Amino acid sequence: MNKFFINRPIFAIVISLIIILSGIVAIKQLAMEQYPDIALPSVNIRASYPGAAAQTVENSVTKVIEKELTGIDGLLYFTSTSSSGSSSIRLTLEKGTDPDNAQVQIQNKVQRVVSRLPNEVQQSGVNVNKAMSNMLMVVTLFDESNKDNNSDVSDYLVANIQEPLSRVDGVGSINLMGQQYAIRIWLDPDRLRAYSLMPSDVESAIKQQNVQLAAGQLGAAPSVSTQNYTVSVTALSLLQTPEDFKNIIVKSSSSGAVVRVRDVADVEMGSEGYGFSSKFNSHPASGLGVQLASGANALDTSAKVRELMSRLEKDLPEGYRVAYANDNSSFVKNSIWEVVKTLVEAIILVVVIMYLFLGNWRATVIPAVTVPVVMLGTFTALWIFGYTINTLTLFAMVMAIGLLIDDTIVVVENVERLMHDEHLSPKEATIKSMDEVTGALIGIALVMSVVFIPMAFFGGSTGVIYRQFSITIVAAMFLSVVMALTLSPALCAILLVAHKQDAKQSKFQKLFARFSGKYEIASQNIIKRPARWLVSFAAITVFALFILMRLPSGFLPNEDQGIVILQYSLPEGAEVSRTLKVADEIESYFLKEEKQNVKDIFVIAGFSFGGNGQNSGMAMLNLKDWSERKDNASAIAARATVNLGRIRDAQIYALVPPPIMGLGQTDGFEMYLTAAAGVDREKLNELRQEFLARANESKVLSMVRSDSSKSAPQLHINFDTQKALLYGLNLSEVYSTLNSAWAGSYVNDFIDRSQIKKVYVQGKADSRSKPEDLYKWTVRNGSGDMVSFAEFAGTNWTYSDESLERFNGVNAYNAQGSAAAGYSSGQAMEEAERIVSQIDGANYAWSGLSYQEKISSGQAPALYALAILVIFLCLAALYESWSIPFAVLLIIPFGVFGTVLAAYLRGLENNIYFQIALLTTIGLSARNAIMMVEFADDLYKKGLPLTAAAVKAGILRIRPIMMTALTFAAGVLPLALSTGVGANARAAIGTGSVGGTLAATVLSIFFIPLFFVIVNNLFRNKN
Repeated sequence: MNKFFINRPIFAIVISLIIILSGIVAIKQLAMEQYPDIALPSVNIRASYPGAAAQTVENSVTKVIEKELTGIDGLLYFTSTSSSGSSSIRLTLEKGTDPDNAQVQIQNKVQRVVSRLPNEVQQSGVNVNKAMSNMLMVVTLFDESNKDNNSDVSDYLVANIQEPLSRVDGVGSINLMGQQYAIRIWLDPDRLRAYSLMPSDVESAIKQQNVQLAAGQLGAAPSVSTQNYTVSVTALSLLQTPEDFKNIIVKSSSSGAVVRVRDVADVEMGSEGYGFSSKFNSHPASGLGVQLASGANALDTSAKVRELMSRLEKDLPEGYRVAYANDNSSFVKNSIWEVVKTLVEAIILVVVIMYLFLGNWRATVIPAVTVPVVMLGTFTALWIFGYTINTLTLFAMVMAIGLLIDDTIVVVENVERLMHDEHLSPKEATIKSMDEVTGALIGIALVMSVVFIPMAFFGGSTGVIYRQFSITIVAAMFLSVVMALTLSPALCAILLVAHKQDAKQSKFQKLFARFSGKYEIASQNIIKRPARWLVSFAAITVFALFILMRLPSGFLPNEDQGIVILQYSLPEGAEVSRTLKVADEIESYFLKEEKQNVKDIFVIAGFSFGGNGQNSGMAMLNLKDWSERKDNASAIAARATVNLGRIRDAQIYALVPPPIMGLGQTDGFEMYLTAAAGVDREKLNELRQEFLARANESKVLSMVRSDSSKSAPQLHINFDTQKALLYGLNLSEVYSTLNSAWAGSYVNDFIDRSQIKKVYVQGKADSRSKPEDLYKWTVRNGSGDMVSFAEFAGTNWTYSDESLERFNGVNAYNAQGSAAAGYSSGQAMEEAERIVSQIDGANYAWSGLSYQEKISSGQAPALYALAILVIFLCLAALYESWSIPFAVLLIIPFGVFGTVLAAYLRGLENNIYFQIALLTTIGLSARNAIMMVEFADDLYKKGLPLTAAAVKAGILRIRPIMMTALTFAAGVLPLALSTGVGANARAAIGTGSVGGTLAATVLSIFFIPLFFVIVNNLFRNKN
């Protein structure tokens, strides 16, 4: 087998060319994205109950639906929010659950209870759709000329852009940040009473006279025998203008007198709702929040949305412009490009290191040639497994550069040694070299593979990240071995030339030769005095474990994505005009004080991630390009929180997005404070206040807040049912009058410029502004008399939440926060848990990014243990020995020591990238030991004394060990030293890898001979 490819080099080259061609084809097929589909799939249930208070929505809608949410496949947890007029339930599913099947299953569950929901809810419908929790992007339309208002811009957005945008492949759902036009009929209670009319009379008249009538055809089959034609018949159609609705007849008499809508109400072309107001860079604007469909590609979807908008933009009215708020596609592209540049830098550094050690370009070319072959072959593997080109797979490729040429370096270095020491021809040296190193190559490949293979079997979002690295690196290692067994020996026999006796060594080679001589003496001395060195080994091991336990934990490092999000709220009950004043101050601050950092700002009043309401709002900032500003997003957000915190009566938090889309709204922690058994909502609210007070006093936590609304005054209407019946009133008419007068009632639709829009009936503003305005309204009894609400109803003030949350069907409050400066997210979560444990009656549950971090922190120890176990079993099977694996595994603590020390000194966290770096170091440590132990064992079996065999093996293999270690370190060094876009992630994985590799190499070359001798003396039979 070894001679086959040496004698048939063209065959080996053809194999490499086929790998290259398949890689080129695969690259064209692979999609590009920041991260793979890491977020958990989710399904949203939304219902509308116009005019209903939060408590009413919770009792009559949310709880009814929640009771049916049992037995759903893959359900992890669900959260619900009941606010004024709407109910929202979000179900989070296990990773791997088919969101389409889940949607159908949940839709069937909901259909069982639709008939039990209020009629107003059934009329609006209950929507079930799959989507991610946060927004991919916000498509913003604004009027640069300022000639139109928010309603005009919003109506155009809904009429012309919303529908085509919702049909873009990859778009899960659309959130409208505005309202379209609607016919608003403002009822006057005095005029209604004068004509003995009620709101229901007006609604009935509209329903009867605003209809689309199907009148059939003249001459339609079956027809008379003499029929020669057919004609469609039209009659009534939907009304189209406010004037049409003004002329609707509400009441008539035999004398010919009629009462029209205009006699009892004001009619105008208004808006569906008046709780929203938004501006883009001080211009009237409206937006569409695009949520990604579960499993969709963020980068592809963003590109398709932009492509659609570029077509629609050509037909915009004069002055209208399109902008994009909260779109991180530029960050994704720039971060991927930074990794690609790192990849190129790594290749250059690796080639330089190889040339230093090998000393001639011929020997350097051989491993350098294998790099593009293996890299392209790895892209083929990604395509086969259905992966994409993303940050994780590119990270894995950067790390693989240093690994994939190790096998070729082992081959080339050994051929060079044999040519130099034994004066063999290139072909003879190659044949002998392959006989010596083939076993070591297979052993190294197996060890490096089994380190990463267990990662592929972990579940959840963490498992997705692990799998990206696992498959990429294992594929690269497999192809590396293929190249080392086929192309590398063939090229060695062709390209290398016999060594001249008087060939001069380079300065580096002379320096390394002197180091090898000193290394031989040091190895002999270490083996002679094992006790002191074993004590050193134990001390290093304990120290490594100590640092590992002290490393702060985290999930993924935060990144400057060029986006900052603000959430602000005023006291409960604050009217939208007050919210708009705060919005203006926020906009002014960023456009003036932060103009050197901020490119665009989109400010919304009446809408936020915490829920809708006149007292809340949010702002989305697009920062200038990273090269145009000095401050990062976190610094800008922190400064804004401090400066804007001085605004009176407003709570303002500036936040940065989470590192992975779909795992929460911000980069901090997210939890739910849940009620223990027997704790009601009022008591839980007190516990929430206690938690927030304690959390904001903690030095570990920062910006701890609850987006849930606080208790606010509410006007409660008390009905005296007995009196109402004594007056001869129909109770359903009483309730209907109140609903139409104060809450507003959707009647039916009308046509506006070929678009179907809604008709609403509601009382005039001055008839629903004060509690006593209730008594302006009257209800007609059976005798035709108009009875005032003052006769059978009264009012009193109560307190209740404007928004009510639940977690898994239990009363709950959402709480969010961040780690204080100098602390990690893991430490912040531990502190939050500690505080909750001290509050009787309160429990907690993690959600979003925090939920994933909690899971990943428990998986890491099992991952390390499994990797070490499979290495041991693999080596035992490969060498048919229980002792050799022990000699190899004893080196692992040195790699761990270097990894944790590097991370600790640089202030990094024990997160997923650190765990991957640590696993890589474990494999590299084992690889170094295998390269030396393989030769030592062979020499010992040939009759050399144990100590002499160990020392000689060290001398023979020190150069390839140092070469492979330094090439890997050089390959990942650009990651460790990264700056710019996405640098935090690159530094997190590169720092630990460099530190672990250097420590494992420097320490292991001295300890491997010692461990080989000790293990053999303990386990081998003396005979």
